[in-house]
Amino acid sequence: MSQELFAAAQSGDAAQLKHLLDQGADHAAADEAGETALMHAAHRGHLAAVEVLIAAGADVNAKSPQGWTALAKAAYNGETERGYVEVIEVLHEAGASLDERIFFGITPLMLAAGGGDASVVEWLINAGADVLATNEGGRTARLMANDKFYVDVINLLTEAERQLGVTEEGTCSSTRSVVKPQVVNLMKPTTH
Repeated sequence: MSQELFAAAQSGDAAQLKHLLDQGADHAAADEAGETALMHAAHRGHLAAVEVLIAAGADVNAKSPQGWTALAKAAYNGETERGYVEVIEVLHEAGASLDERIFFGITPLMLAAGGGDASVVEWLINAGADVLATNEGGRTARLMANDKFYVDVINLLTEAERQLGVTEEGTCSSTRSVVKPQVVNLMKPTTH
């Protein structure tokens, strides 16, 4: 029954998911990679499927062996070249951590920034994700966006860092703000 559960999560079939869960399928089951149905649904942006799994009691902070969480999976999907703000929002409201790290110390904000998804970056910043977090290589989300010249993402992160007291050179000033940054994206939205 687990394979059917994973297939329903991947396809976003919320009705089938609910049916399988009602029939006793285990929402906490993991596939061969250690990923749960919630991670599969979140990675593909299937909001209704995510909501069904959360309602059934799925752990929004469950981690795969590589450290992946459902929120990290929703932050950026390389196949679709985007993340899913609405899924991240529902996961966060259900208690998912914004700054949980996957392999190499990468956070969801870093994933979205490295993928160039300004809408996810903006939402994460405004929800309180750690803009100044560094991965195991000492790189921040802004540095990851710099690598690929994602100007709108760079602008969002630079403004958030500035509001936290980080100067252009990357050092913190002595008058570091204690207010969470609130950033508004004024760039033209991209279509995916």
